[in-house]
Amino acid sequence: MTSSGVRVRFAPSPTGYLHIGGARTALFNWLFARRLGGEFVLRIEDTDGERSRPELIDVIFQALEWLGLDWDGTPVHQSERGHLYTAAIEKLLADGSAYWCACSPDDVKARAEARGGTPGYDSHCRTLELGPGEGRVVRFAVPDDGTTAFDDLIRGHVSFENANLEDFVVQRSNGSPMFHLANAVDDADQGITHVIRGEDLINVTPKVLLLREALGAPGELIFAHLPLIVNEKRQKLSKRRDDVSVGDYIERGYLPEAMVNYLATLGWGPSDGIEIRPLAEIVAMFDIADVGKSGAFFDVKKLQHFNGEYIRALSVPQFVSRSTRWLFDDAPWDPERFDIATFEVLAPLVQERVKLLAEVPDYVDFVFTAEPVIDDESWQKVMVKNPDLAIAVLDHALAGFETCDWTIAGLDAALFSYAEINGVAKGKVQAPVRVAVTGRTVGPPLFESLEVLGRDETIRRLAAARSRV
Repeated sequence: MTSSGVRVRFAPSPTGYLHIGGARTALFNWLFARRLGGEFVLRIEDTDGERSRPELIDVIFQALEWLGLDWDGTPVHQSERGHLYTAAIEKLLADGSAYWCACSPDDVKARAEARGGTPGYDSHCRTLELGPGEGRVVRFAVPDDGTTAFDDLIRGHVSFENANLEDFVVQRSNGSPMFHLANAVDDADQGITHVIRGEDLINVTPKVLLLREALGAPGELIFAHLPLIVNEKRQKLSKRRDDVSVGDYIERGYLPEAMVNYLATLGWGPSDGIEIRPLAEIVAMFDIADVGKSGAFFDVKKLQHFNGEYIRALSVPQFVSRSTRWLFDDAPWDPERFDIATFEVLAPLVQERVKLLAEVPDYVDFVFTAEPVIDDESWQKVMVKNPDLAIAVLDHALAGFETCDWTIAGLDAALFSYAEINGVAKGKVQAPVRVAVTGRTVGPPLFESLEVLGRDETIRRLAAARSRV
């Protein structure tokens, strides 16, 4: 235990990839622990053998490591702690806090429909004194009266009438514990002091508190329930309609420091209003009491803005190193044609423009592919919409580039003399040459690109485009 006595835990379930909501929960737990000099404990909720997928445990570890959220001690796997949960169940059964139940879900539903009113379990088996048997579960006997309440660090005082809580299952029919039972046991055993999680679990909290009381758990457990993360329609993020996997954002070329910085703004914000800032400053300023109650909008455009700012803050060697993955894996060119020294020349120009590292290959593919990858929309806009201008500019460029100095200044003078002579805007003169050589209307500065590509290849591509027009 640390001198502060604070111990928080992040407990993901390996039934799916780490999602944005889970990453934000992990981050806020980590920030809380680091701000107060406490411990951040990692616990894997893998008691549900039918849904837990062991291969995804490594994915969770990798995502947390990518985010830079280090944990204290060795991760705990609940699948290895079954003896503790069995002992807890036996204690609850022995002192009358729990009982065996033979009701199937269909039985519960049928009785609820017959009586009308609120659906749910009706304590049917509480007084039957059943023992274990096939298909039977263990339920906790919720007190018939009184309230179960707690003071939430974000939501204030929260109270539940016990009469409105059904006798909930603590052990499944296959003998495995429900997650609230396992967490109640582990939180007590591991000395967890604070639980920070999403507000969608707030209805589970009275169950945990009742279990802790029945099990005689020492100390107080303090809760903070974070606002949900929502999309632009103010709907909770869903894997069916939203990109929620952290892995998706890794693949697209988001920097972990940008993602962490942005996630920290989902429900919380620094008092000075400056959102983009080093993680060390966020740790120093973070206060769980400042977290809001309303849903936090996950704005992908804002995340991209954060990412672009972090990309531009890299040194050029760092940018080259971070981009390497996208330059070698599934790049649109023959690997033998790629030259890192050539990319390093273009790197500062690309770094100024991209918001995602996955965009980098599209900015430099014209250098490393045998032919430019023509974007049809760009071709139609520049070459087809005004073919007379396109032909005239290409002819002028072909003639001028044959003899000009192959420098940025020489290329500029050779091409833009057409603009001066004919009174045409430089942008319109530049467009046909850019599309002919790079395949697109956007990219790194044109003359720097041509200087890298070389005279012979530039002229060859201009001639090919001229013939096509």
